[in-house]
Amino acid sequence: MLYAWNVSIRDADPRIRNLWIKSVRVAKTLFRFINISQFQVIRRWANEVQESVSSENHMVQYHALALLYHIRSVDRLAVNKLVQKFSKNLLRSPFAICYLIRISAKLLDEDEQADPSLFTFIDSCLRHKSEMVVFEAASALVNLKTSTASELAPAISVLQLFCSSPKAALRFAAVKTLNKVSVKHPNAVMSCNVDLEKLITDGNRSIATLAITTLLKTGAESSVERLMKQISSFVSEIGDEFKIVVIDAIRSLCARYPRKHSVMMPFLYSMLRSDGGFEPKKAIVETIIAIIEENPDAKAAGLSHLCEFIEDCEYDVLSTRVLHLLGREAPHTTNPSSFIRYIYNRVILESTKVRAAAVTALAKFGAQCADLRSSIEVLLRRCLLDGDDEVRDRATFCLKILTSGNNALISAFILEGLQVSPTGLESCLLNFLQKSNFSEPFDLRIVPVTSQPISKPETRRIAALEEPEMPAAKAPAAQPFAEELAKIAAFRPLGPLFKSSAPTALTESVAEYTVQLIKHVYANHVVLQFNCRNTLNDQLLENVHVELEDPEGDWAVEHDIPIESLPYGETKPAYLLLPFPENGSVTGTFSAALKFKVKDVDPATGEPESDDTYEDRYVLEEAEIAVADSVQPSAKQSFAPAWQALDEAETAEETFQLSTVSTIPEAITKMTALLGLAACERSDRVPEGKSQHTVVLSGIFRGGFEVLSKVNFAIDPSDRSINMHMLIRSVDNTVATILASAIA
Repeated sequence: MLYAWNVSIRDADPRIRNLWIKSVRVAKTLFRFINISQFQVIRRWANEVQESVSSENHMVQYHALALLYHIRSVDRLAVNKLVQKFSKNLLRSPFAICYLIRISAKLLDEDEQADPSLFTFIDSCLRHKSEMVVFEAASALVNLKTSTASELAPAISVLQLFCSSPKAALRFAAVKTLNKVSVKHPNAVMSCNVDLEKLITDGNRSIATLAITTLLKTGAESSVERLMKQISSFVSEIGDEFKIVVIDAIRSLCARYPRKHSVMMPFLYSMLRSDGGFEPKKAIVETIIAIIEENPDAKAAGLSHLCEFIEDCEYDVLSTRVLHLLGREAPHTTNPSSFIRYIYNRVILESTKVRAAAVTALAKFGAQCADLRSSIEVLLRRCLLDGDDEVRDRATFCLKILTSGNNALISAFILEGLQVSPTGLESCLLNFLQKSNFSEPFDLRIVPVTSQPISKPETRRIAALEEPEMPAAKAPAAQPFAEELAKIAAFRPLGPLFKSSAPTALTESVAEYTVQLIKHVYANHVVLQFNCRNTLNDQLLENVHVELEDPEGDWAVEHDIPIESLPYGETKPAYLLLPFPENGSVTGTFSAALKFKVKDVDPATGEPESDDTYEDRYVLEEAEIAVADSVQPSAKQSFAPAWQALDEAETAEETFQLSTVSTIPEAITKMTALLGLAACERSDRVPEGKSQHTVVLSGIFRGGFEVLSKVNFAIDPSDRSINMHMLIRSVDNTVATILASAIA
C-alpha cells in the first residue's frame, strides 16, 4: 500500500495532496509499531514531503511540516536545521507557523544551550498579522521553563492587548494564559491589573472568574476585601469548574497574606454551606486544611468551620478527611474538649466508614490529652456495642492500648499510621504463609516502607488552570521495580526491596551513549541498574556492561548481568549486584566505564554490514552509594511521643560549623538530603528573619530500624556562619552512629 502511495504529487489537487500527507502521517505512526523496515520506506519520501511544505494550500503546508518533523524527530541536528530553514518567512499557513513555534519551544525547553535564534523567531511571531500565531507565540514564551521577567514582557503586552479585544475567544485565551503566568511570575502580570479589573463585569462568567482569580494572585493586600465582595456577587452563578479556580486562587492569596485569613475563612465557609457538587466542596475542605496547617492563627476558626460542616455533610470521604484532621490538630488547641462532641456525634449518626474514622479520632484525643483520657475511654466503651465489626474492632484495639498506659505503644499504634507499602506487605505475607513453618512470628521490619502512612490522605495542591510539571529528580516508587527485579533469578533470594533511588545521569544528555543509574537497596545487597541508550544510528552494541572500580577495596561485584544487544534508539538496563561490605560500611564511590562490542550497521535499515566486531570503552561519571540510600524517609505525625519512647536508647551527638551554606533553609535542605530523613510536623519551614531553628526528623534505616533526630541550627552573628547541633536516636546504636557520620 505504501509503495502505491509513492507517486508524484507535485501536480496533484491540493485536497488530494493533503489527504496523501495525512495518510502517510497515520501510516508512519502505525509502522513504528508494526514493522521498522516499512518505517524506513516513509523516511525515504522526505524530498516529496519537503516539496509539499512549499504548497500554497495552508492545510497541505501544515500537514507536510508535521510529517517532515516526525521523520526527522530522532535527529536533533536535523530538527534544528528544519526550524532554521522554515523560520525565515517561508511559511504562509498560520497553522504551520503555530506548529513551528511549538517545535521551537520544545527545543528551547529540552536544551539550555539551544540556538538563540529559536527564541528570536518566537519573539518575531508576536508581530504576525494572524491573531492565532500571535497568541501561540505569546503562550510559548510564557510557558518556557527558563523565561525571565524581562523576556516575558513582550508576551505579557500582547496578552494585555487581547484582554481588550471584542472577540470573547481572544479575551478568554488571554486571561487564561495570564492566570497561569501569575502562579510563577505575579509581578510580571501586575501591569495588566487595570485591564483585568474591567473584565470582572464581563458578560462571560468564565472570563470574569479567570480575571478576578488572576487579580487575587497579583493584587495588593489592601485590595483583598474589595475583591472578595466582587467575587461574592457572582460566585453562585458560575459552574463547579470555575468555583475550584476561585478556591485555588483564595488559597494562594492566603499563603501570600496570612493575616487576611479572617476575611477568607468566612467566605470559604459560606461557599461550603451553599449548594454545590463534590469537587468544589472537596477543594474548599482541602483549602481550609491547608490554611490551618500553614497558619497557626487560623487553626481554631478553621477547625470550628469544619466541625459545623460535617454535622450535615453528605460525602463520607470529606467527613473522614475532617475527622482525621481533628484527631491530629484539635488536641493541640487551647480547648480540645470542645471538639469531642462533634466527633462523637459521628459515631451515633453516620455511616460505618465515618463511625470508624470517628473512633480513631477519639483515640488520638485520649493519646495526646492525659486529662481527657478517662472520658475518652468511656466513649470508646460505648462503641463496643456498635453493630459493625470494623467499628467494634477499632474501639477494642484503641481501648486496650490506652488503658495499658504504655507511651511507646500509644505512639506506635494510635498516633502513627502503618507506614508500609500495602503491596509490599501483601507480598511478604504471602511469602511467609508459603515458606514458614510458623515457628517464628512474622517480622514487620522486612516489609518495604513508604514515606507517608497508608492511612494519611494526600493534600491537594494549588493547580489553578496550571499544567503539572514533572520534577527534575523524583524517587520512583519501589514496587514496580520490585516486580521487575523479581523476574531476574539472581535477585530473587535477596528478599523484599527496601528502596529505589531517583535516576542519576552518568553521562551528558547529548553524549553518544547515555547512561542513568538507579540504586535498588535490599537488606544486605545493592543492585545497580544502569539504563543505557545508544544514540548512534550506524552502530549496534553487544555485550554491554558497566565496569566498576572501588579505590578503597571494600565493595565487590557479586553478579553482572549485561545487555546482550543494544540497537540504535533503544534503552535497556544492565545490572550489577553488590553485597554490603562486612566492615559495616554503607558508602562507596566508584569509577565507572561502559564496556561493549561494536558492530557496524546500515543507518537506513539497521542491518549489520558484517559479523565483525571490535571492543570499545566509554568512561562514565563516578557512581556513588550514600548513607541516604539506606534510609527511607518516614515522617512522624507526632514526634515528641516517639522521641520519648526511645529515651533508653543511646543518643549520637555531633556539632558542626557549616561553611558551604548561607541560610538555615538551605542548610536544612542539604542536611535532609545527606541523611535521607523526612521532616516531621512541618518543622522544615523556617519563619523569615529567624536566627535559630529546630528541625525534627524521622526515617527507617535498612533492616527496619527506626531513626529519629533533632537538629538545632543557629546563625553565628560574628561571621554569619551556621552552627548545627544534631542528636540522633535509634534502637540500634550502630545505625545512629552511621547517620551521625554522614554529615562529616
